[in-house]
Amino acid sequence: MDDQQNPPSRPTARIERALAAGCMALLCLITFANVLVRYLTNASFAFTEEFSVFLLLVLTLLGAAGAFADGRHIRITLLVDRLSANGRRLCSVLEWLANVAMFGLLAWLGYGMAYDDFEFEVTSPGLGLPQWWYSAWLPLLSALIVLRLFLLLWRRRGGRA
Repeated sequence: MDDQQNPPSRPTARIERALAAGCMALLCLITFANVLVRYLTNASFAFTEEFSVFLLLVLTLLGAAGAFADGRHIRITLLVDRLSANGRRLCSVLEWLANVAMFGLLAWLGYGMAYDDFEFEVTSPGLGLPQWWYSAWLPLLSALIVLRLFLLLWRRRGGRA
């Protein structure tokens, strides 16, 4: 698990990158349309805030999944770089375990939140859409990140890092 300095040469997160680019493009279009309408008519597309917040959440989690898939997530290595090879390996294992625990917990708690939104028929405040349409993506994308972490471990253990 000690290939932090040598990420895969070819990006493995093509799907995440494509979906993130789509989210970013849609977010830019919504924002640009809102600015145009506000400038030309003094009205605004206030209801688009729900979509914008949702797209930002999806964009963030897709970016995290892509970063984990490529072994390029943020890490501060000032102290870790000064450790021996065994110490760096231990820190890498602890890092992986902490990431799996955090995103696993986020997937579990997000599932509970989305299920409650579905069960109690909660609607979104702006558009009145079922809230679970938005909240269901948190556990799904968190589970994708956990899957990417396990695939990263498998790739590293298989010597293909």
